[in-house]
Amino acid sequence: MPADQQEPRTTAADRHDVIEVRGARENNLRDVSLDIPKRRLSVFTGVSGSGKSSLVFGTIAAESQRLINETYTAFIQSFMPSLGRPDADGLRNLSAAIVVDQERMGANSRSTVGTATDAYTMLRIVYSRLGTPHIGTSTHFSFNSAEGMCPRCEGLGQVSEIDIDQLVDRDRSLNEGAITVPNFTVGSWYWQVMAESGLFDRDRKLADYSPQEWQDFLHKPLTKIKMGSHNISYEGLVVKVQRLYLAKDPEAMQKHIRAFVDRAVVFAECPDCGGSRLSRAALSVTIDGVTIAQCSSMQISDLAAFLAGIDDASVAPLLASLRQLLDSLVEIGLGYLSLDRTSVSLSGGEAQRVKMVRHLGSSLSDVTYVFDEPTIGLHPHDIRRMNDLLLRLRDKGNTVLVVEHKPEVIAMADHVVDLGPGAGSEGGTVCYAGDVAGLRESGTLTGRYLAHRARLRETVRTPTGQLAVRGADLHNLRDVDVDIPLGVLTAITGVAGSGKSSLVHGYLAGRPGVVVADQSPIRGSRRSNPATYTGLLNPIRTAFAKANGVKAALFSANSEGACPKCNGIGLVYTDLAMMAGVASVCEECEGKRFTPEVLTYTLRGRNISEVLGMSVAEAHEFFVDGQARAILGRLADVGLGYLRLGQPLNTLSGGERQRLKLAIHMSEKSATYVLDEPTTGLHMADIDRLLALLDRLVDAGNSVIVIEHHQAVMAHADWLVDLGPGGGHDGGRVVFTGTPADLVAHGDTLTGQHLREYVGREHVG
Repeated sequence: MPADQQEPRTTAADRHDVIEVRGARENNLRDVSLDIPKRRLSVFTGVSGSGKSSLVFGTIAAESQRLINETYTAFIQSFMPSLGRPDADGLRNLSAAIVVDQERMGANSRSTVGTATDAYTMLRIVYSRLGTPHIGTSTHFSFNSAEGMCPRCEGLGQVSEIDIDQLVDRDRSLNEGAITVPNFTVGSWYWQVMAESGLFDRDRKLADYSPQEWQDFLHKPLTKIKMGSHNISYEGLVVKVQRLYLAKDPEAMQKHIRAFVDRAVVFAECPDCGGSRLSRAALSVTIDGVTIAQCSSMQISDLAAFLAGIDDASVAPLLASLRQLLDSLVEIGLGYLSLDRTSVSLSGGEAQRVKMVRHLGSSLSDVTYVFDEPTIGLHPHDIRRMNDLLLRLRDKGNTVLVVEHKPEVIAMADHVVDLGPGAGSEGGTVCYAGDVAGLRESGTLTGRYLAHRARLRETVRTPTGQLAVRGADLHNLRDVDVDIPLGVLTAITGVAGSGKSSLVHGYLAGRPGVVVADQSPIRGSRRSNPATYTGLLNPIRTAFAKANGVKAALFSANSEGACPKCNGIGLVYTDLAMMAGVASVCEECEGKRFTPEVLTYTLRGRNISEVLGMSVAEAHEFFVDGQARAILGRLADVGLGYLRLGQPLNTLSGGERQRLKLAIHMSEKSATYVLDEPTTGLHMADIDRLLALLDRLVDAGNSVIVIEHHQAVMAHADWLVDLGPGGGHDGGRVVFTGTPADLVAHGDTLTGQHLREYVGREHVG
């Protein structure tokens, strides 16, 4: 064969074309062994709790990141999170993994969409070069640098003030309980220090204090004062409150203290910078009459149009990069955001897409990208654009691993791994691995549901009343008037940024009888778990105490029965100085959290640690009656049968948190339930169960209002309120109200087009 026609010679390097997983046992995985093709798009499916995340995040991504971290010096590693070795026999041919998850982008109030994507950094350079008058380098436009920040608010855009009227009742005297701060009740030590300081008349109303008394009462700095035969430390009430409460981590506070702090501290827009965070010098600089603060507050799609009109050779490459970044944000469905939007205010889905944009322009190749339900928060119209972006990452020579439930994403996969067959102890095995065509024929739960469609209702329920909204203008809402029917299932729909959350959370939440179950983090320490959060632990402790003739307090890991070495956490946290801290299983209790004495007490052959290790489904069978069974039944109804009773709350996903909150509220009397994307994290089969649950709530006399993108929920609803037509300033209007059948038959909105395509003609009832 001529030399120029010879086949290319394969080398050993060419044989590393699959990620090899052997004997993976992380969490509920049962000795999983499989090969995942590299430089392909692989989608991992299965019901909630089947082991998808344990395989993709807990095994493959975790080991990749651990191995990379180990290449750094001990000093550098001390600043990195400590990653344990995943429980597996072998993992081979791994490449560097970049996890693009739904974790909120930190609680740092200085982080914005602009800083997180580097768009604001590029914009600062443009203004430092082209802006007039010229004031200096790009740091003079940074609200995180001394040169550029507003001196009054130090670059935060807000100033915090203590609302004095939340601390005191001015119409009372100290003896009458004028101080309303927690732990300052009449007779308490803190009260005695104030009242017996000799600085005030204890029987005089606060409103009658002289200016000097008022100053001493509120703001006097720490001073030694003689009280009887003792010298005590006196400080003004505001000074003491700041030291006792405001300087501490809110998450570590007791619930009533945190509620007080939330009431007492008031944040207002900084009067000096108008909330822009910047110095007056930075705000004086313009390009074509527009300041950098005005650029930051523009909708990203508008900012892209503004920058398109700037043409200067000195910043041409930078402008090209900035325009490309902004176009990517628009393409990914985030064109309605602005660069000054705080990162902490983004939803999980928005945060994931912002992170994704950072990688689209990257020159890296042969990287493993790991995504966790990237379609969360996306309208069907936007899912197609998300799919294109995933394919672009793959086509650059990367391995893309996606945990996903949506059929639209599964359908475009090169390779599908279906885990199950069930959740928790019933899952953890590979039911199918191969192409999509094979999945359809596989007979697995996912395979059977790929073509499943919820039908439109043949008859819709009749409303029993309505919630009227008039003149709604929060955020991008445009003077919206709409009536939300009661006694039925109503879906609020529309593309991302159309105004759904502004309407529901701004004008429905907070009304009498309205219960909101959203996906926001549940405040609580690593001690909190489903058993403590739902109140389930109380009847469990009572049952153990009654069966053994001992105190119920013994069966709380936060009380008398806790292991003294780990304080009932089950883990011991060790600080290794220069190395990263390590969490290891407590040797004394072996992770069981309780003392040996407590573990000798049993209930029908199980000790308290074994009961807390049960899944909700197992516990539902174990507790055959009473309050415990009722709570467990509600948890099972919302699709959380696989959760362990003692699983820390900080390990739950947004969807799981929402369903946990819903289970708690279901015990209350008839109400109006507001749910924000309740299908998040649910397999197609679980969505049918969710719809049945929503029906039961409505049939029991409740009203259910859901913000939802999933067509199955739209089709099943009695009434739709569709906002749009687009996102940001292109949205904010009600573009349709009526039944789903009306929308399918006559609607010309984006939601109408996709719902019509979803149900098909044969399903129109």
